[in-house]
Amino acid sequence: MYKIKTYNKISKIGLQVFDDKYTVGDEVENADGAIVRSAALHDTEFPESLMAIARAGAGTNNIPIDRCSEKGIVVFNTPGANANAVKELVLAGMLISSRRVIPAIEWAKTLKGEGDAVGKLVEKGKGAFAGPELKGKTLGIIGLGAIGVMVANAANHLGMTVYGYDPYLSVNSAWNLNHNAVHIYDINEIYKKCDYISVHVPLTDSTKNMIDANAIAMMKDGVRILNFSRAGLVKSDDMLAALENGKVAAYVTDFPTEEMLCVDGVIAIPHLGASTPESEDNCADMAAKQLIDYIENGNIVNSVNMPAISMPRSGEHRICVIHKNIPNVLNSITSIVAENDVNIENMLNKSRGDYAYTMLDVNNANVDGVAERLAAIDGTIKVRVI
Repeated sequence: MYKIKTYNKISKIGLQVFDDKYTVGDEVENADGAIVRSAALHDTEFPESLMAIARAGAGTNNIPIDRCSEKGIVVFNTPGANANAVKELVLAGMLISSRRVIPAIEWAKTLKGEGDAVGKLVEKGKGAFAGPELKGKTLGIIGLGAIGVMVANAANHLGMTVYGYDPYLSVNSAWNLNHNAVHIYDINEIYKKCDYISVHVPLTDSTKNMIDANAIAMMKDGVRILNFSRAGLVKSDDMLAALENGKVAAYVTDFPTEEMLCVDGVIAIPHLGASTPESEDNCADMAAKQLIDYIENGNIVNSVNMPAISMPRSGEHRICVIHKNIPNVLNSITSIVAENDVNIENMLNKSRGDYAYTMLDVNNANVDGVAERLAAIDGTIKVRVI
């Protein structure tokens, strides 16, 4: 019997993935795995039993990744599960930033009580809310992951010219990207060429405040900027100054901050990107399946802190070792296995940064004795036998 702790209300669709081998709930103690959405876990003490945390969403800023890595806790996310939901809101953001739909609606409300004069007043006042069409305009997308590619393809179908920048473009993204999109190799070209710029990168030390005064200065006058990734990607003071002097026509963000509220030109959306029932179902389903595959088979798919590694099951037992990516650990593992007359049916080892993961499918093994010796290797973080 396995235990899964939930830190938020998780979609029932996702929880239904767990069969009768699992106990799932927010009151679970000494959990083997956990599912979280937005709950902040930085101050949470994790039990020694915890093997993995699955974030039902893409961002993992609410999870203490470094601490989890040090304890051998695999952290998963669900890239692409909410991509369509975010894509649709990005398109809405482009439309409402161009056509001034929101201020127009608010102005229309002021006509209440004008009776038969409403029609004439509408025709007289609508000119104040005119705005450009998307067709024929240029869109620059920074970050061509699952969301960025979907936005690019949709914008292309709307008649926009699409430029995409991503120095880490994956093979899958490249295959899915519409052939009409232009892959840009210098981010400055995005700033210089585009009428609309949409940012789809994670918040890291290298991307923090990437949209600042220097970047904005290279942009077209009247550019419209969309940020559906993280607030910290945009330097607030510089954006406010650009809005005030007219360099930026509109800033659409799904991550409102105090200084961005009630500012002309800012469309602040209260983090609705993934707030659809379909997205929540998809994320929860994907998170649950990743947890199950790791707990029951040791396979790692879509981890943010450990290498991607999957291997078909063979042998009577599977030994899983999370360890530091340092010399001689792998040699020590195989030596101990050989010394205990363990027959290795299959083995796989991969590394990611400072950490590595080794899986061994074995037969005729004194697995408990082997596991104890493996745990004593300098650099070993966690050993388990499935």
